[in-house]
Formats: sequence, structure tokens, C-alpha cells
Amino acid sequence: MAASPASDGAARAAHSKATSDLILAAILNSLDDDKAEEVMQIDLRGRSEMADWMVIASGRSSRQVGAISEKLADRLKAELGVVCKVEGKETGDWVLIDAGDVIVHVFRPEVREFYQLEKMWQPTGAAAGSSR
Repeated sequence: MAASPASDGAARAAHSKATSDLILAAILNSLDDDKAEEVMQIDLRGRSEMADWMVIASGRSSRQVGAISEKLADRLKAELGVVCKVEGKETGDWVLIDAGDVIVHVFRPEVREFYQLEKMWQPTGAAAGSSR
């Protein structure tokens, strides 16, 4: 049975109210399901206007980085109605997924080591966020 346009619109409205914490939880679950490695979440609330959270993760190969990113964007759209902007999937070295209040970076390990985004966002002398 197909959903009526009215119920579809109501579902979309409910999904559009996903909080940054709910989006973060869905992202962490998706990354875990797809065997992403060295997942780190960084709390940006009060530190940046661009997002509430940043998540950094690694895939073992360009193919895995692309697959992790594609599945993540698909899951967020299906589960929460969050349409993501995805950049870099073609090369699979570093994929940026903009989920609104949560920004996700998925790297190949060598590229992640080169850019060291974690160090840029960690407070001096403290470990920001948490690793999974």
C-alpha cells in the first residue's frame, strides 16, 4: 500500500527535525556497521558555527572509503530524511559528508595521517571527543 501524499509530507516534516545528537548517533551506528576504523567524534558546539559535531573515520582502501560514505548518505536519507552533500567519493581518498549539523570525514589512513584534522580541532592539551 502506497503512502498518501499527506502522510509522506508529515513523515518528511518529522524527519527534518532530526537533532544533531540523533544524526550523530545514526552516523556512528552506520560507521560501526560498515567497519570504519579509528572513529573519532569532536564536539564543535560553542566552538564553530559550521556544525555541532565533526566525525572523523578511516577506511582501509579507497573502495571501502567510498562504500562507507555512500551507505552513510543513503542511511541518513532513509532513516532521518537528512539529505547529505557528499564530496570526494570519486577518488576515495577523503570523502566529506555534510549532514547539516554533523560533518563527517572518511579517509584512507595515509591521507588522514597527512592532514591530521583531529589535531586541528582538539583543544590544546586535551583529547576532544572520543574514539570508538
